[in-house]
Amino acid sequence: MARPDAQCPIRIGDACSLCVPGATGPADCALVAEVMRDPELRARLAELRREHLAAH
Repeated sequence: MARPDAQCPIRIGDACSLCVPGATGPADCALVAEVMRDPELRARLAELRREHLAAH
């Protein structure tokens, strides 16, 4: 059975492209960690996700 592609939590709708050196996926991505740590960035990401869902 094929493993599903990891989705990037930051680039909504895109697969993880391992754009951060040293990352093996979203679970250990420094960019994802930084966005999740910052309340304003996390709120903006939630807003973008809602917009993405509404558009699709």
